[in-house]
Amino acid sequence: MPTTISMSEADHARVSTAVHAAESGTAGEIVTIVTRASDRYADVALWWSALAAFLALGWLAAFSDYYLGVIRDLAGGWWTEISLQEALEIALVVAALKFGGMWLLMFWRPLRLFLTPRFVKRQRARGRAIRYFKVGAERRTVGRTGVLIYVSLDEHMAEIVADEAIHAKVPDEAWGDAMAKLVDSARAGQLAEGMVAAVEAVGLILAQHFPRADGDVNELPDRLIEL
Repeated sequence: MPTTISMSEADHARVSTAVHAAESGTAGEIVTIVTRASDRYADVALWWSALAAFLALGWLAAFSDYYLGVIRDLAGGWWTEISLQEALEIALVVAALKFGGMWLLMFWRPLRLFLTPRFVKRQRARGRAIRYFKVGAERRTVGRTGVLIYVSLDEHMAEIVADEAIHAKVPDEAWGDAMAKLVDSARAGQLAEGMVAAVEAVGLILAQHFPRADGDVNELPDRLIEL
């Protein structure tokens, strides 16, 4: 999913209209959320900074004779012997410089995202989707029939989270078609089209298992939520 995707007012209206239409045939409630990122990944920056410092120490240990020669040359030959304390001080300075340098590099968000393992991004996106669902949809419908369609752009991840009653009747694999349509369109830079297609596919599944009853009311907002 290109991170340059943006949702216009027309896109918001299209998704909201699709949600309203999908809910017209089911007692289910569909919530849609698009967010720029699911996490800041500050801990990932720490991991890589610590790794850079550790590798620097290992490199010093492996090629200690070479670096001692460099230090002697820089000292003009006056520093002929290095005590254990001095060696440890040099190692500490090198490790600190490597840690600080990597930490500063990791402030560049594209690099931080690139160096974050995919499974970590998947876990963070899934966790954020579940938290949003718990706050905005879970147990907020009479029949426990809420569904969240969640897209996290920077991670290139999408999630579908269903409430208890839906989860009990609909297996996770059933959302595959909706997810495929969403992801394929997002990769092509057509996020709104993907959201509409996913909403329509989810609506068909909900209508099959949870048909709309007389007197059914709209319990959750139809509008697309962009965070």
